[in-house]
Amino acid sequence: MERQLKKSDFYYDLPPELIAQTPLAQRDASRLLCLDKETGEWDHRHFYELPELLRPGDCLVMNDSRVIPARLFGTRPTGGSVEVVLLRDLGEGNWECLTRPGRKTPPGTELSFGEGRLTARVVRAGEDGNKVLHFCYQGIFLELLEELGQMPLPPYIKEQLRDRERYQTVYSRDPGSAAAPTAGLHFTKELLDRIARRGVELAYVTLHVGLGTFRPVKEENIEDHPMHAEFCIVPDRTAELVNRTRADGGRVVSVGTTSCRTLESFSREDGTLEARSGWTDIFIYPGYRFKTVDALVTNFHLPESTLIMLVSALAGREHVLAAYREAVEKRYRFFSFGDAMFIH
Repeated sequence: MERQLKKSDFYYDLPPELIAQTPLAQRDASRLLCLDKETGEWDHRHFYELPELLRPGDCLVMNDSRVIPARLFGTRPTGGSVEVVLLRDLGEGNWECLTRPGRKTPPGTELSFGEGRLTARVVRAGEDGNKVLHFCYQGIFLELLEELGQMPLPPYIKEQLRDRERYQTVYSRDPGSAAAPTAGLHFTKELLDRIARRGVELAYVTLHVGLGTFRPVKEENIEDHPMHAEFCIVPDRTAELVNRTRADGGRVVSVGTTSCRTLESFSREDGTLEARSGWTDIFIYPGYRFKTVDALVTNFHLPESTLIMLVSALAGREHVLAAYREAVEKRYRFFSFGDAMFIH
């Protein structure tokens, strides 16, 4: 009988100075640690070398969700300040949100942003502490957000972001994420052109990233961790490309854990991909059998996070932790604005 995996099985020691605070001047100049998932051997490259690591007939699948400026600063009726982070669009002006201070925003509280150009009422509180807010405004909500909101950078990034587009992928299209699908931040349009010229198909899915993806695992037995649901879409063309790639013997290469979770959520048992949309709360950790994804481009993830567990499911926990120790020793940059891995 296999031992129950613990949260602590996915811990590694990371010096804080290796957490990247700002993006590199050139997106594809980041380093790329290539990890063979079968042997555990690694190789040190740069991201601009990725086209040479892909094969003609492969299919590269990217998440085209666009980050919305989901962080709002406003006032409560007392005049006190409030911070709101939009997590999920529930429709009809309702959003699931984080509010700070949470205790001072009970149901019924009226909030104001941009001197009243955008207002919200706290409708209810969930068991997890998140709130449902109903927003009132004149005009187009996303345009107001662009004007009044800030990018919801992760808490480990202390520096201000000078250019909002550096927290967007160059292929972002569909607004709705509360955090960037960061593995895609390394791509430039020129690099994607080089990949396409090599005979690699480019395909897109959409998963609107909620902060649930980054929610800390609190339970020591990882199977007890509840994943928040996120909305995702596999278009017809992507399903066709992926299924043709698999039938012809090519590899399906996922860019990021969000693309990976989308593909695996809508894969049939035989590995064929279904074109559809819906919610997923899939939690991938060692022991999971991948149905569609063969290789993964990904950033380095937080210790004991669901993301390092997903990567360990693909490449093996021991291989991944050894590669992470190598990355620490070689002073790679970690997390959202950091360097990348190619697991193949």
